[in-house]
Amino acid sequence: MAAVVELNHILSTSESAEGDGNKLKFHPGMFLEPQEKKIDVKALVVKKAKKACSCTPAKVKDLIFSFFPVLQWLPKYKLKEYILGDVMSGLIVGILLVPQSIAYSLLAGQEPIYGLYTSFFASIIYFLFGTSRHISVGIFGVLCLMVGQVVDREVQRAGYDLESNIHSSLHRDLVIDINITALPMNQTSQQLLCDKSCYAIAVGSTLTFIAGVYQVAMGFFQVGFVSVYLSDSLLSGFVTGASFTILTSQAKYLLGLDIPRSNGIGSLVTTWINIFKNIHKTNICDLMTSVLCLLVLVPTKEMNEYFKSKLKAPIPIELVVIVAATLASHFGKLKENYGSSIAGHIPTGFLPPRPPDWDLIPSVALDAVAIAVIGFAITVSLSEMFAKKHGYTVKANQEMYAIGFCNIIPSFFHCFTTSAALAKTLVKESTGCRTQISSVVTALIILLVLLVIAPLFYSLQKCVLAVITIVNLRGALRKFRDLPKMWCLSKVDTLIWFVTMIASALVSTEIGLLVGVCFSMLCVIFRTQRPEAALLGWAAESEAYESLSSYKNLQTKLGIRVFRFEAPLYYINKECFKSALYKRTGVNPAWVKAAKKKAEKQMLKEKMMNSEGKQDDISVQLVSEPLDFHTIVIDCCAVQFLDTAGIRTLKEVCRDYEEIGIQVLLAQCNPSVRSSLQQGEYFKKGKRHLLFHSVHQAVDFALGAHIQNGSCASDS
Repeated sequence: MAAVVELNHILSTSESAEGDGNKLKFHPGMFLEPQEKKIDVKALVVKKAKKACSCTPAKVKDLIFSFFPVLQWLPKYKLKEYILGDVMSGLIVGILLVPQSIAYSLLAGQEPIYGLYTSFFASIIYFLFGTSRHISVGIFGVLCLMVGQVVDREVQRAGYDLESNIHSSLHRDLVIDINITALPMNQTSQQLLCDKSCYAIAVGSTLTFIAGVYQVAMGFFQVGFVSVYLSDSLLSGFVTGASFTILTSQAKYLLGLDIPRSNGIGSLVTTWINIFKNIHKTNICDLMTSVLCLLVLVPTKEMNEYFKSKLKAPIPIELVVIVAATLASHFGKLKENYGSSIAGHIPTGFLPPRPPDWDLIPSVALDAVAIAVIGFAITVSLSEMFAKKHGYTVKANQEMYAIGFCNIIPSFFHCFTTSAALAKTLVKESTGCRTQISSVVTALIILLVLLVIAPLFYSLQKCVLAVITIVNLRGALRKFRDLPKMWCLSKVDTLIWFVTMIASALVSTEIGLLVGVCFSMLCVIFRTQRPEAALLGWAAESEAYESLSSYKNLQTKLGIRVFRFEAPLYYINKECFKSALYKRTGVNPAWVKAAKKKAEKQMLKEKMMNSEGKQDDISVQLVSEPLDFHTIVIDCCAVQFLDTAGIRTLKEVCRDYEEIGIQVLLAQCNPSVRSSLQQGEYFKKGKRHLLFHSVHQAVDFALGAHIQNGSCASDS
């Protein structure tokens, strides 16, 4: 049995082992016996409870300051150093955000004014709760698409006609004259005060409220680990797949077609079928406007990216296009003369707050899960990325609170779901942003539009908004150019990206996300089920052991095989471990024992027949022929954990090899693995199962033990 010694003695000097007249210093097999700590559970619980329930002025202050990070950094604000960059970045992002807020409102199935509300409140609230200095929180295309799909479904369930283009009557306090006999039977009396757009924002704000509650709950219970299941390749594939759906949903506006929005599985294919069925109804005026806007927007956007290092601020081409298109539509009377679809009346000011529709919560609660997870995952990942780039830290848990409140509070003010957006964050960073003050400047720009300028966009064509939305998808669609490089770096990540992208585009966004997560987890399982396993060699003049198949000039010790298994050893890959070990060492104990038994039977049969000759000599030679090695050292440095099946597998391997005269040593086991071996009774009395801190120690011990037994060992 292995000796039990103190850690300082293990790491100090090697012990001297005496053989028959020969002396050799070598490291004995050892393992650390974990200390048994007696824990008074009752005292521990009482102590924790007292600490949690205690209330002191200092604790209250820390709690308030951690919950409102603005109280920490705002008093330290360096006005002369920071103000110019913050004002410039806030101004530019605000100018870009106005047309995008109006455009993405269509994507979310809402009137343009609600997009402006959403961007305004999100900027203000993140200023109070956020810890990232650079990210821009507001409307995000993928979330708008997901919200729009839920809104259309619920509006259709309520009995409203999706093909109708009845404009909002917000300027009349959401009250309209309705013929009660024409109302759908499933509408409640509360809906008598709402038209289609009013009911749509009720659905959107309720969905947003539930998503925000989920995000705050995730922050409270510190379950941000959920984001680890959303890898970069998965998120990238999801966004790219959703971009195809966004492009498809906006294509009808480019052509001026009045067709219902398709929802559910296969909505992308269904939408394109409807578009081609109605292609003969294309509005030529809208088509020409779309082409002209594309010819202006795409080259200018490309120029902004190409000269971004030389330009102090990107050219606000979207705002220029919207202003020019609005003037052309107004003075050309495109709606009256050509039937173009326009944005319609956009009122000024704010509507009175209204709570979410509690009756809708059961219908949208499940949809809110995917929206909440995607929203916080993108926000946290962007926050950490830019914090690392600029040398400061963000609190992931506080970021979940921040994005949660950016959804909960605005949901009472007729807003829909928000999150951080990469494109606007990059613009914000490149234009000199230093702190969250830039978010306040952005909010002031949107406030100016809400109070004064909004009604001027009455004549703006919807096809212009669709073009702006589609042009902003360029970044996601460009991921196809990175596929060859991604394939060279990681084939598994490329497959995850491709599967998620296809599922998100062709099936649905929610199912696509679920498919991506499941496929990603299957890939992780497959990697551990079929991990790398190799024989190791010794680098001369060192104690390092590396893979013989990966490095040259490595040496091996005669009679010793060093084997590394690069994965946890558990029930899924236990057979893979055994087969890889047998294949790399070239010896399967079961086969050796079977061959010996067969040879012994043959010998016995020949002796009984009193036969002599060559065959008998061969049989004797087969039984007595020794194996070309006497020790296997298993390097466990990459084995993160063991389960009961893994422990049982190690026991079986040790027993099987010992039966054919080969000892098995374990090296570099982490504390978790050592504890599992201890609890799994790997070290039974009378069993010589040894552990070593390094492979080099294990090899030295094997050589010393072999010399003690009277054998010779030398380097190959």
